[in-house]
Amino acid sequence: MDAIVWLKAALLGLVEGATEFIPVSSTGHLILVQDWLNFTGHKENAFAVFIQLGAILAVLWMYRAKFIDLALHFWKPGRARTLLVNLVIGTIPAVVVGLPTDDWIEAHFFKPLPVAIALVAGGIAILLIERGKHRVKVTSVDDITWKLALYVGLIQVLAILFPGVSRSGATIMGGLVLGLSRVAATEFSFFLAVPAMLGASALKLWGVRHELGAADLPVFGIGFVVSFIAALVVIRALVKFVSRRSFVPFAWYRIGLGALVASSLLWRASGR
Repeated sequence: MDAIVWLKAALLGLVEGATEFIPVSSTGHLILVQDWLNFTGHKENAFAVFIQLGAILAVLWMYRAKFIDLALHFWKPGRARTLLVNLVIGTIPAVVVGLPTDDWIEAHFFKPLPVAIALVAGGIAILLIERGKHRVKVTSVDDITWKLALYVGLIQVLAILFPGVSRSGATIMGGLVLGLSRVAATEFSFFLAVPAMLGASALKLWGVRHELGAADLPVFGIGFVVSFIAALVVIRALVKFVSRRSFVPFAWYRIGLGALVASSLLWRASGR
C-alpha cells in the first residue's frame, strides 16, 4: 500500500515540476491527475500545494545569485531593492483575492470540468495574444517598474480564481502584452511565483496541520524532491525555448487536453 501511495506522490511531483513554469497550468494538471489516481481530499490537496515548494526551490537554486544579492542588498537603493519592491507589489493582489476565496474556490473549481474549460479558454487567449504585435519596452527583469509589477500581479489573480488558467501562463502572456520581452516576462513570472507559492503552501499546510502525521512525511518528501528535479530541467529548457520561439505549441496543447478531458467527462456522464 505504501509503495502505491509513494508512486502516486512521485508521479504528482513529476507533473508539478514539469508544468509549474510553462503556460499549461500545474494546478489544472494536478487536479486532473489526482482525479485519475483517486488521490483526492483535503489533505491530498494540501500535498498538491506543498510540492510546489520543490519547484520554488528550483527557482531559488537556478537564480541563486539574484536571490543572494536580494538578501544582502535589499536595504539600499539598487537592483535588489527594486526587485523586492516589485515582488511585494506584484504579490499583493494575490493575497487580497486569494485569502478570502481559497476555500470556496477549492470546493467549487478544483474539479475536472472547470479545469477543462479554463485550459481551452487559456489556450485561445494565448493564440490571440501571440497573433498580436508586441512592442518590447522592457528587456530585463531589472528594468521592470512597480506599475508593471502591479499589473502583472493583477493578471496573476486570474489563475487564483480559475484553476486551469495557469499562473505562469497568465503572468508571462500578461507581461508580453504590457511590453516585457519574452525572457523578462518569463523570468519575472519565475520570481513572482516564489512569494505567492510560499504563502499558499504555508496557509494550506496550516489548515490541515491536525490531519498530518509522521506517516505523511515520506509521501510529502517524495513529491517535493521529484518536483524539484523536474522543475530544474524545465526552467533551463524554457528560458532557451522562449528566447527563440512563441508559446503557440502550449496553446494547442491546452486546447487539445481541455477538449479531451471535456469529452471524457461527457462520455462518463452518458454512462457509455
